[in-house]
Amino acid sequence: MTGDRHLLVMLPPHDQRTAPWPARLESAVPAIRVVRPETREETIEALGRADAAYGALPAELLPYAGRLRWLQSPQAGPPPGFYYPELVRHPVRVTNMRDTYTDHVAAHTMALVLALARGLPRYTRDQLAPLWAPDWSPDAVIPLPEVRALIVGTGAVGAEVGRLLAAFGTEVEGIDARQTVAPPGFTRLHRPERLEARLPEADLVIVTLPHTPHTEGLINAERLALMKPTACLVNVGRGQTVRLDALTEALDKGRLRAAALDVFETEPLPAQHPLWRRPDVLITPHVAGAGPHADERRLAVLLDNAKRFTEGKPLINEVEKANWY
Repeated sequence: MTGDRHLLVMLPPHDQRTAPWPARLESAVPAIRVVRPETREETIEALGRADAAYGALPAELLPYAGRLRWLQSPQAGPPPGFYYPELVRHPVRVTNMRDTYTDHVAAHTMALVLALARGLPRYTRDQLAPLWAPDWSPDAVIPLPEVRALIVGTGAVGAEVGRLLAAFGTEVEGIDARQTVAPPGFTRLHRPERLEARLPEADLVIVTLPHTPHTEGLINAERLALMKPTACLVNVGRGQTVRLDALTEALDKGRLRAAALDVFETEPLPAQHPLWRRPDVLITPHVAGAGPHADERRLAVLLDNAKRFTEGKPLINEVEKANWY
């Protein structure tokens, strides 16, 4: 603490959109003082006095943060390397920004699902040709009221996607490690160990998982081989959960109908990657969370947690550091 106030350090590099945040934080939470250092030297000096921090804390700076008790991640799923062993062992509590983009990500997911269901990737390519080639065959579309969706990860985003799909008449099942009650619209909720048993029954597999030690590479060649050749895969969670080489091979061999991806193992997806050129793949560049009010929602989480921290109350969105989420 500095005087009678807790010190929160906003860690560089800075996003200019957060420049007004220190003043807003100090106004809303008088018991907190906020500094926004620019240089490494200023950051080290501030961390020596800091009770809390916002941003990514590199391993080489952690030894300077002897007083640190709370670290707010600026993202729902921070990039690989955010949770390194020393940070996991450190007593600092970490919170994230999960659930701040639920409506945006769910809407984007439904856009991907509907695009695949109605064959829009093909018609988009035809438009560029230009080519008038309507397909009236019965199997040209996926009738959502007649299919089963398996949502892998039924947190806020997965639950909302399931609710929206159920409104189309789709039978929705879920897989989740934490949830114990099926969300509204879901017919069943299964434990992760049931994934292999449920994949062969699904027409749509929608992955909304965070990147954790347990989800990395979850959708691999073996699990893709369990899916129906008429099934579609959608990933809006984290790219590291789906092995792209295995997905490419499955598509090459006709083991899947199509895929829609917003996240990738490597981002940006390399220009030479074969998925770019596939007519059965729909790609968006990690924009599912795009939409209005994002900065205000992130600030609201930070403000709420700053107030809770100064009052000694439980923090929201606290992370199990060993599981990265």
